[in-house]
Amino acid sequence: MPPSSSAIRETIDAYLRRHPDERDTLAGLLAALEGPADVTARTTQPGHITCSALVIDHRLRVLHTRHRDTGGLMLIPGGHVEPHDRTLLAAALRVVSERAGIAPQALCLTRQMLGSVIDIDVHDIDVHDLDVGPCTREPAHRHYDIRYVFHLADEDPPTVTWQNEEASGAQWLPLSEITPSTLRAKLLGAQLDGVPEPVNASVLIHDGHGRYLLHLRDHKPGVIWQSGAFDLLGGGRRHDDQSLEDTLLRELSEEVPDLQLEALEPYAVEKATGIDGLSVPVQVFTARWHGNPDRLRLHEGVLLHWFAPDQLDRLRMLQDTRDLIHRHAAENPADSTLAAVPPAWDGGSRTVLNGIGVHLHLEDGEGRVLLGLRHPDVRYAGGTWHYLAGKCEQESAIACLVREAREEAGLVIDPADVELAHVVHVGDRPGGLPLLQLVFRARRWEGTPAVREPDKCLSWRWWPPHELPDRLVPYTRTAITGIAEGRAYSQMGW
Repeated sequence: MPPSSSAIRETIDAYLRRHPDERDTLAGLLAALEGPADVTARTTQPGHITCSALVIDHRLRVLHTRHRDTGGLMLIPGGHVEPHDRTLLAAALRVVSERAGIAPQALCLTRQMLGSVIDIDVHDIDVHDLDVGPCTREPAHRHYDIRYVFHLADEDPPTVTWQNEEASGAQWLPLSEITPSTLRAKLLGAQLDGVPEPVNASVLIHDGHGRYLLHLRDHKPGVIWQSGAFDLLGGGRRHDDQSLEDTLLRELSEEVPDLQLEALEPYAVEKATGIDGLSVPVQVFTARWHGNPDRLRLHEGVLLHWFAPDQLDRLRMLQDTRDLIHRHAAENPADSTLAAVPPAWDGGSRTVLNGIGVHLHLEDGEGRVLLGLRHPDVRYAGGTWHYLAGKCEQESAIACLVREAREEAGLVIDPADVELAHVVHVGDRPGGLPLLQLVFRARRWEGTPAVREPDKCLSWRWWPPHELPDRLVPYTRTAITGIAEGRAYSQMGW
């Protein structure tokens, strides 16, 4: 079934937001989309949509084929939309396969354009004969040619073959020789580099005990990639994503908003095959989590569940994903020091891990408390005031506090001058680990608070306990109140 008028209108509107000066040129197409006719059908008059593919190799050359019915002109592969083309992009991929013998899996989306239309060319077609029967003529009409751009997935260009009845040769032309000049300007303006790059991001979530968190996708064949199968969480990049890590975090916030990952870092780049047959380079991250997936809100898909590598053969999933998990498991054997600790927190009486946070409570001579304004781009509490804080590495809590004070604010603290002032036990993260937030008071220190890590903290300021900022991390406020009242312990979210 061809794409609907509403889907095509969304594509055209997105294009016009980038090229508003072309609205008048596309007025006929916009009007046709408001009518009852199928604008992708070849029989629709006085104009209809066609699709073309700009295939760019690693030397920044664009594929052209020589067309017999245009007197031997060198043109980019293009043609009419067929009834079985699910999307306009799928039509462009089919055309380049038919006209040049290049299969979709030999192509990939560009990081610069992703799946967006790079150009819409409007041109008139004269009366001509059709090869569908004797004395069959097609009247003069107009083509609205929707053009997509692709990179070659591999460095070596594929062998180009062509249909003898339509083409008589092929040639790779440099970007500087592309015509018309408007198309050349768009290609150059997109800053294409010919290099296939990851345009999707996913995350391999494990608990350190040898289990992996997998996502069962909705069963919607032709609509959802890997429909009805188990896979990693993740998704495709958007134009406003600053990085693939941003892509992943955005996708997770949309799919599983309560999921709080630890130790997120890049792991590998894998190749997948997209729903339209395209090659899709995927940046795979790894991260740790120890919660019960049944307690998470899942906005997309059917369920999340923990699986051990030896259970994967029983699941409907890609073999490449199985291989990826087995490889990671071999490289990262389960932590034997944690093996006896049940990793899932189900809210019951079982022993579970608790995360540990270390915080510094400093008061100046006027009783004011030192707080830092967190950078808006940090993952936790961006744009919010908070204690000087950190997570314990392979060190004691006091050693962590002393190190963080020096690294974040340039303060020198003697461990002998540190005492535990308050503990906040936080359990308000659905499906996540409970956290023990240890707040230490330093009786003496050397130095003046200075911003040493501007990517994490924008400024340090002393605040009176009765005039704390509105945007303050909740458990920090709880700790300050508890210390002022002489209490050693508070809890939140239980």
